Amino acid sequence: MIYTHAICLEHSAGPGHPESPERLRAVLAALDADEFAAVPRREAPLATREQLVRAHNSALVDALFEQAPNEGWLRIDADTMMSPASLDAARRAAGAVCAAVESVVFAREANAAFCAVRPPGHHATHDVAMGFCLFNSIAVAAHEAIARGVTRVAIVDFDVHHGNGTQDIFEHEPRVLYVSTHQSPLYPGTGRADERGAGNVLNVPLSPGSGSDEFREVYRMRVLPAVDAFAPSLILVSAGFDAHRLDPLASLNLDADDYAWVTRELVTLGKRHGAPIVSALEGGYSLTALRESTAAHCRALFGA
Repeated sequence: MIYTHAICLEHSAGPGHPESPERLRAVLAALDADEFAAVPRREAPLATREQLVRAHNSALVDALFEQAPNEGWLRIDADTMMSPASLDAARRAAGAVCAAVESVVFAREANAAFCAVRPPGHHATHDVAMGFCLFNSIAVAAHEAIARGVTRVAIVDFDVHHGNGTQDIFEHEPRVLYVSTHQSPLYPGTGRADERGAGNVLNVPLSPGSGSDEFREVYRMRVLPAVDAFAPSLILVSAGFDAHRLDPLASLNLDADDYAWVTRELVTLGKRHGAPIVSALEGGYSLTALRESTAAHCRALFGA
């Protein structure tokens, strides 16, 4: 199952901004390959205010609704902007992940879904939109699942940047396990190994220059065993592809094969626990790496 929406191509973070519509065009080009032709496509719905305020302070939600510009740009912080299409794009991004959870958990229409959406979400905290992110789509969907009775949600975040927003939202929620591998030091400066939440947070920082060997080792020895022990009913993936060696905003050295490998491992683990997987696009700023990595990730996710 693939969820996307055309409005996500219209969100603009400003001229020259690395989080550009071309990112999503590269992802969609990868998904247009013949090997994915049989994967059903769905239009992402708008997340409701009720869904958004489970993850975010109502004041933040209201401010983004009320301040969305009719023209030009609204600056949220040094890195984060809103254009006229941004509010609906962010609502569709969160709505996509919620709808994907509906499809794989409750309707049982598929075992896996990928949400090709932007803006990304994992830096948006309970109270603050930041780091290119307005609403935290993965967190909104995790709360949606919990509200509907899912008791064990594992979130695996392999974006090169730590998902400070997701950690902030769930660090005291034992029904959610948050696991992040990320480069350190790097923006946003969080994600130390000693940040454990209520025992439900596992951060595995990687040194600049780390590549396939280091990445796969920490997944084999730490990440996958932690998710396995948690015995999730649902696995959500913050799929950032900016740990790729070609990415201009970081300095890890992964390649598309690493994303295929980690996805296969998560699929195997999910099958063992009867846990479907929903993955959502986060970062990734090399268009070549995005195309290659999306294809590798979805090939493993869908068994294409």
